[in-house]
Amino acid sequence: MNIESNVVPAAMSETRPLYWSVRRELWENRSIYIAPLAVAAFVQFGFMISTIGMPARRRAVLMLDPAQQRATIGMPYDVAATMLIVIAMIVGAFYCLDALHGERRDRSILFWKSLPVSDRTTVLSKASIPLVVLPLLIFAIIVLTQLFMLLWTSLVLLPSGLAATTWTRFNLLQQSLILLYGLIALALWHAPIYGLLLLVSGWARRATVLWAVLPFLAIGILERLAFNTTHFVSLVKYRFMGHLAEAFVFDKHGVHSLSQLTPGKFLSTPGLWIGLAFAAIFLAAAVRQRRNREPI
Repeated sequence: MNIESNVVPAAMSETRPLYWSVRRELWENRSIYIAPLAVAAFVQFGFMISTIGMPARRRAVLMLDPAQQRATIGMPYDVAATMLIVIAMIVGAFYCLDALHGERRDRSILFWKSLPVSDRTTVLSKASIPLVVLPLLIFAIIVLTQLFMLLWTSLVLLPSGLAATTWTRFNLLQQSLILLYGLIALALWHAPIYGLLLLVSGWARRATVLWAVLPFLAIGILERLAFNTTHFVSLVKYRFMGHLAEAFVFDKHGVHSLSQLTPGKFLSTPGLWIGLAFAAIFLAAAVRQRRNREPI
């Protein structure tokens, strides 16, 4: 009994500060969930307008071959998911750039450092927002948005007897599994980007966006002028979008089947593990920056 009583509090002391630190980030940064919800509402409103005259268009779509039917009917759902994922990436990037800089700017870091929460826990809680919280939040919002679109489409097509044509050509469960897999792959692939942005946030005294962007622009332009090559630009592009070729097998209609997922290839890609190693280095440096940096 004595051994168990000693172990349980130790485990609690490691997890509870991280849990409450993450909750603090959500309380203080409402744009994390307000921005995606606002975009989801905008997408739903636009989709409702687009369903005017849908029965006639649906009859024309049903004249196509099965693959084209799935692609055409599923396109609005793919567009909605893509818009929300892009918004999540933008929200995550701006959050990271302000996460450590903001508390130094408003001097609230003096208060937070007085609490029994380590710099490592604080930085990890901030890193968990774009790497864990946002992907899960976006997944839930996208699934609910697509479900609403399906229900609204069924309501619009019900009088014409075509309500079932969407459900038979857009498998929400299968698409949700593909979406979850894609969001996990995206978060892992972009981990070094978010780690670098957190490091810039903890280091820069002002203009964090410029410090995050200008060095990459300068290197790309310098390489182009000096060597007439674009290797650095290709490297940056690979870091932003390289996970797509590693995690999926695309056909001319995109990704519509679980058989097109390639988790084995993705997990064996050197670029993934090199990126995660850099992410760990950036986060460790961000912890050190927070420990040593003074308020602005």
